[in-house]
Amino acid sequence: MKHRYFAIIGTVGLAAALLLTACQGKSGANAKSSADTTWSRMEKDVITTMDPSLITDSVSGQAAADTYEGLYRYYGAELEPGVAKSVVKPTQNGTVYTFKLRNSKWSNGDPVTAKDFVFAWRRTVDPATKSQYAYLYTGIKNADQIMAGKKKADTLGVKALDDHTFQVTLEHAIPYFGTMMVSNAFFPENQKIVDQAGKKFGTQSKYLVFNGPYKLTKWNGTGNSWTEVKNPDYWNAKDIHVNKINVQVVKDASTAMNLFQAGKLDDAQLDGDQAAQAKSQKDYKGMKQSRTTYLEFNQKKIPAFRNTKLRQAVSLAIDRQEFVKKVLDDGSISTDTVTSSGLAKDPTTGKDFTKSLTASTAQYTAFNLAKAKKLWQEGLQETGQKSLDITLLSDDTSAAKRSAEYFQNALGELPGLKISVQPVPFKTRIARSMAGNFDMVISGWGADFPDPISFLDLFTTDNTYNFGHYSNKQYDALIAASKTTDATNETKRWADLRQAQELLTKEEGIVPVYQMVQSHLVNPKMQGMTYSPNNLYNFIGAKIK
Repeated sequence: MKHRYFAIIGTVGLAAALLLTACQGKSGANAKSSADTTWSRMEKDVITTMDPSLITDSVSGQAAADTYEGLYRYYGAELEPGVAKSVVKPTQNGTVYTFKLRNSKWSNGDPVTAKDFVFAWRRTVDPATKSQYAYLYTGIKNADQIMAGKKKADTLGVKALDDHTFQVTLEHAIPYFGTMMVSNAFFPENQKIVDQAGKKFGTQSKYLVFNGPYKLTKWNGTGNSWTEVKNPDYWNAKDIHVNKINVQVVKDASTAMNLFQAGKLDDAQLDGDQAAQAKSQKDYKGMKQSRTTYLEFNQKKIPAFRNTKLRQAVSLAIDRQEFVKKVLDDGSISTDTVTSSGLAKDPTTGKDFTKSLTASTAQYTAFNLAKAKKLWQEGLQETGQKSLDITLLSDDTSAAKRSAEYFQNALGELPGLKISVQPVPFKTRIARSMAGNFDMVISGWGADFPDPISFLDLFTTDNTYNFGHYSNKQYDALIAASKTTDATNETKRWADLRQAQELLTKEEGIVPVYQMVQSHLVNPKMQGMTYSPNNLYNFIGAKIK
């Protein structure tokens, strides 16, 4: 998520924070590699799937970024060629992209061809696949009609002109199209392997082949650990100096810190007391994420939540400053918007998107318990309710449990609101959110590319990620305009997105709480490992000294 057609991330301050160490360059030319190098890191939960068309979470996304490769790849904040030979410029008024592909292979020796992209893209957009990321294809010729079941997937605007030429035709210019190419939803797929595996594709290592820097091994689909080994068939294998990456699931921050101190983890993610303790250590790295966390109401299951006053009351009952300091204490920052800061800049003024909003939006997120109680009572009266008894769904990590308990206590101050907390494994929370099986949920989103639309598009009426079923015609129209009629007019498009964000904040379609800053302890022996705008590590060029 960085770079692109108009201002992106604040590259100086943020890029400095995101680099784990002083980068030696893509090839790590100044570093000495050992014959056998292994890096041990952690995740807070398991891989849910390795089917690129179905991946939705950051854990699976990181594993996919390590083992697959799309047309482009991020090196730090810079978008650079992946399977494509170059970052191309569109023709025909921004509607046609013609990608020349390099000679590359799958890990079984098959060549990666343009047909692999055609197959994968058609499969992802096909309703039968049930890809939650298919909506990203909106704007590609016939994509919307295919997703609506009105046209067949083979009418998608993609062609294999030959084995090494892949062409995409858009219905209209999409300013951020190139940046989306780093998303797993646009990765190639080997049709032979997909067909052979059938429903088992993406469920275990043995049903997969890879075209990226590493191959995933020792993954049975449910285990709490997995290994990524260097892929000798990767086109840029000469720049892969870390031969093996061991990953284990560690949900408890205290355990993570102990494992790091014992030398069993080279990269430990911390929160709470451990994060606070780690800030003074030389190995500490605070990594600002293009990711926000928010409360989402299920307006379909709980009709009372369609009342704007009730949603606004929930927002005003939360003291965000207290929450980030006393509950998280990991460097994360409070936010008034679902769109993360440091993501994109006003094409005219250069001001960060989140700083360009009108000051009046702050009144809907500033802690004000008296006003919250008043709005809550008015909202209950308008909906004919005397009280609400709901369950707050959350992950089962220690940090998530503390957050849920805080919200339970804070919102318990609203008269007539009773909240119980239900912590579940991450995979279960995702599944239940998608199925609409929740009252209120602690949810979050990380930008897939450096543009506010990556966040704001989620809350249009028909978006598959609009789990809470927020709906506003004006909001939908603003988002639609930013992607169609105003797509090539930077000033108008920016105004559309700004108005949409202000409307979402005012109505509290979701309640934004904080932008994540991940606290890590990182072995200083790693040199050249970078962190991308889409919140993912890149190990190409990295070396362990």
